[in-house]
Amino acid sequence: MLRINIHIKGYNVVDMEKKSKIIILILALLIVSGVATHLFLTPLTVENSGAKNITDMIGRAVEIPASLNKVVATSPPMTTVVYMIAPEKLTALNFEWTDSEKVYVPSQYQGLPNIGGWYGTQDGSYEEFIASEPDIVIESIDEGGDGDLSTVNERQTKFGKIPVVAVNDTTSVEKVDASITFIGEVIGAQDNAKKLTDFNDKYLDIVHKKSPQITDKKNVYYAEGNDGLKTNPSGSVHGQLIDLVGGNNVADSLSQGNTTSGVQVSIEQVISWNPDVIITTDPDFYAKVYNDSNWAGINAVKNHEVYLSPQSPFKWFDRPVGANMIIGVPWTAKVIYPDQYSDIDMLSATKEFYSNFYHFDLSDEQAKQILLDSGLKEENF
Repeated sequence: MLRINIHIKGYNVVDMEKKSKIIILILALLIVSGVATHLFLTPLTVENSGAKNITDMIGRAVEIPASLNKVVATSPPMTTVVYMIAPEKLTALNFEWTDSEKVYVPSQYQGLPNIGGWYGTQDGSYEEFIASEPDIVIESIDEGGDGDLSTVNERQTKFGKIPVVAVNDTTSVEKVDASITFIGEVIGAQDNAKKLTDFNDKYLDIVHKKSPQITDKKNVYYAEGNDGLKTNPSGSVHGQLIDLVGGNNVADSLSQGNTTSGVQVSIEQVISWNPDVIITTDPDFYAKVYNDSNWAGINAVKNHEVYLSPQSPFKWFDRPVGANMIIGVPWTAKVIYPDQYSDIDMLSATKEFYSNFYHFDLSDEQAKQILLDSGLKEENF
């Protein structure tokens, strides 16, 4: 049989047929590849059921809604983190705002209900938690602590279908970044979480560099309670900011380590320590210390070096220990060593922190008053 090849303008028809088949094959491969890529890159749990799988910080696989709008936590430190990075998603608190705290709380968050929790008070109500209709519950765990898994599993059983997500505790400002970042990823607030960790890292970097260079250490006493006669030694999370900025905690000799309730001491003991600086979180003690004859001979009192941690909407220095203490890092540095940390602008730091994380824009005068009320001298801002 005679086969005739036809040429059109120099092209062989057979060759053209071969090229067409190759082009069709390539197009088919591209289509198949595109479908495969879509299948591999699209989370099927999100696409099919509006859910996604995560691994929490205790290693549990947890299925949570792909989009979270309602979040509660079982303890104030975790609630504080959520409030700082995504307050619009917080549906309840573990505490009541005081009138003085409400001054710095936007009105839309002042009416959040208090449903208790499981921490110092152990007054949580599963019924009230469930009634707040959260998408998830955030449970605080002690990193490496015993019994955390059983506690979280118990919570999950009680909460039923509401996912419980375990997050490492936020008691150390030097370790809190990981938990903030994780919570931000879980609740869809990554940008605000990064702002918070960046702020923390900025001042941690400053004190990490400068504190080892401070050779003339000041003796510092942390006065707890309305009589000032309870304290926490070096190594305790409650006095960690003193250690961090290079102060010498006079109660270090008590060697109580990471205590939670504090150590009772006598006025005679404090007099013998004769601290250069006293820091307190108790307004009653601060209001009377300069007029109390028992304290009058102590250097910190004689030299007007007693300082009250700012209180609202959260304490800067302690109780609770958590992300609220991030702003306490530069404040404590300025309180103990204003000359060594002269490059910190405390007025600017206060305004930035309140605006970005407490969602309240302070005027210069308001920020100044917060610092003055803490005992910080204006020339040391």
